[in-house]
Amino acid sequence: MEWSGRGVVLTTRKHGENDVILEAMTLDHGRHLGLVRGGRSRRHRPVLQPGNELSLTWKARLSDHLGQFHIEPETLRAGDLMTSSLGLAALQHLAFLLRLLPERHAYPRLFNALTVVLDHLEASDAAAALLVRFELEVLRDLGIGLDLSSCAATGSNEDLAYVSPKSARAVCREAGTPYHDRLLPLPGFLLEGQRQAGSELTWADVTQGFDLTSFFLNRYLQEHGTRDGGTRSQVLSALEKRYRTEFPWNF
Repeated sequence: MEWSGRGVVLTTRKHGENDVILEAMTLDHGRHLGLVRGGRSRRHRPVLQPGNELSLTWKARLSDHLGQFHIEPETLRAGDLMTSSLGLAALQHLAFLLRLLPERHAYPRLFNALTVVLDHLEASDAAAALLVRFELEVLRDLGIGLDLSSCAATGSNEDLAYVSPKSARAVCREAGTPYHDRLLPLPGFLLEGQRQAGSELTWADVTQGFDLTSFFLNRYLQEHGTRDGGTRSQVLSALEKRYRTEFPWNF
């Protein structure tokens, strides 16, 4: 059994004296594990850092075996990511989210979204919006896709302001106002055309976005007896520090 393709390093763990088991998110084979011979060597160690993108070749005698990876560096972004608290927190949280999905199933949209998020973590407002959208994409692949295209009550696509916690569908302001205490706020940046070019997200926008995705993710985790390990709170803490420094007027 053999395949070749692109992959982003999620984690590695020691195996024996010199080898490591690599966990990577790949374009065509989803989250995939494999052994890297000599992975703890001086040559491979800098390459096998979370966030780096590699060219991978996987080989195994049978498809259900662990198999071995042959690796070649492609995009080495780990050095930049590991110098910031947001980069470190985001790497852990993204890996956690991807582990909610079945191993070895292809999710090309998620793979592409992952690379976009990793390439924009230095821009605070862009990073916040992309992380929320990544969580929405994970929810979609978990079978909990939110429908934000039109109002669940009226069918209108104008002035959408809430999301129903029961149906996961958007609700317009007019229909939702009488029940606003039972609905989830829908931040405008998640709607097409609602955010003006060049405008920053306020911290209220960011927290509303994460509150929205958190509601559905937490419900999924409770139903499946899983916990998030605090990765989301670490991301929010790092984002808040960035926002207080870069956009103090948004608080």
